Amino acid sequence: MGDSGSSGGLFRKWAMRQYWRMQQSQAVVGLLLWGTTITLLLWPYVSWRFDPAATFAGIPFTYFGLASIFGGVMFGVLLVGFLYDNVFSLWTEWRSVDMERNPYVTYAQTPNWTMVTALQAENLKRNAADDEEIVAQMDWILNWCANHTKGEMWARAVQRWDVDYGQTPTFWFTDDESMQSARDIEFEDEA
Repeated sequence: MGDSGSSGGLFRKWAMRQYWRMQQSQAVVGLLLWGTTITLLLWPYVSWRFDPAATFAGIPFTYFGLASIFGGVMFGVLLVGFLYDNVFSLWTEWRSVDMERNPYVTYAQTPNWTMVTALQAENLKRNAADDEEIVAQMDWILNWCANHTKGEMWARAVQRWDVDYGQTPTFWFTDDESMQSARDIEFEDEA
């Protein structure tokens, strides 16, 4: 489940949260930086074509030249994006690798999927009570779900459910100790 309670784990989590925050603006900021940098790098090579004294509607042609270069760079970036998406389809392989490396797709569960999986396993177990093989498999799945109630994500969910909906009941696939343990965990990033 991860050792997020250690001081090293807390620092790593804090650092990853800051990295995530930076990534949220990366697309817009990166596009603007690309545009302005390349525009200003190219300007000395084409500025001699523009008469600094000439204007159109009171705006110097220099600004039109800079805007044209910037627009060209933006078009180039969008063209690369179009080729990446529609011609080469590289994002499909990226998504495949992303899913392979995501523990919540391969072996771990989020609280909502834990609940859904446990509910389905319990329903199948009750409907196939005479099939020992199915009952054994569903017991294994319920045990798997119970183990996911010992992690940080489950604790965060229980604490949030307690606030939003009143005290969360002890579910059939877990026990009072796990539920209380989930309530007792304190998260420094929410203090």
